[in-house]
Amino acid sequence: MTVVTQRAVLEDATNASPGPRRPFFPRKKKRIPGRSIVILLFLTMCALFFCVPLYVVVVTSFKTMDQIREGAIFSLPHVWTLEAWDHAWNKACSGINCNGLKVGFWNSVLILFPSLILSIALSIVTGYALALWNVRWANAFLFLLFICAFVPFQVIMYPLIRITASIGIYGTLWGIAVVHAVLAMPVLTLIFRNYYKDIPQEIMRAAIIDSGSFWRIFIEIILPMSGNILIVVLILQITSIWNDYLIGVTFGGLGTQPMTVILANLITVSTGVVAYNDNMAAALLTAIPPLVIYFLVGKFFVQGITAGAIKG
Repeated sequence: MTVVTQRAVLEDATNASPGPRRPFFPRKKKRIPGRSIVILLFLTMCALFFCVPLYVVVVTSFKTMDQIREGAIFSLPHVWTLEAWDHAWNKACSGINCNGLKVGFWNSVLILFPSLILSIALSIVTGYALALWNVRWANAFLFLLFICAFVPFQVIMYPLIRITASIGIYGTLWGIAVVHAVLAMPVLTLIFRNYYKDIPQEIMRAAIIDSGSFWRIFIEIILPMSGNILIVVLILQITSIWNDYLIGVTFGGLGTQPMTVILANLITVSTGVVAYNDNMAAALLTAIPPLVIYFLVGKFFVQGITAGAIKG
């Protein structure tokens, strides 16, 4: 076949009428099942249950007292002002002290860091030993920890007061931090122990054969595997310690009370007219630090709970 003939065949094929096309049927739109609609409505109601009071607290903190007296709690401020925030931080009165929430904030910070260090350092080593080493009476100790994890604080409050007073730390920041560490030990030890239980014994035997001591294995093998669970424990402890009121008011002395205690004194004790905008601003100032921590590392919380020591 010549080149001219090939071109003619190609042109005929190109100009040929196309074959019959398949009929076009529009895709049916997927309907949302009724169960999903019910779930969405339920979640929306739950979100509104928390968001509506939060909205009232936020907008009230930016209002003046003249607008608050109008009674329109859902209206936006006519004039946005930070006077209530400044007053709550610098001048709010807790009893006879009118130094604001900033004193309680720094007290809470000074309580938080020793509490975290003590509770995590003790419980991570205890959980590691109970999970991976043959500890004598380990099962009995675990049973005792399990019982202690559910003992109410009010039951052991007075013995703890006597113990902290006898060693001279009652009414101090260190006393509050020690009590937080003691109360967190049972739960945190069980958390670390269950997490490290997923580590195969073959890894431990190989480490021991390589002349690995208790502390060397812990530092070189166990700690690098503990990133996920440490984030979980940090979030739990920061939230628990920062939001605590009972331990702070029981073991804190004058000048060592945490932020939550000063907030409670500010709201429950007042002279003259109740400044609702100051109270709302003080509540938000107290709640902001744990919220910031949660939003920064909160995405690792579920990941840390579901991941094991090997899977992490």
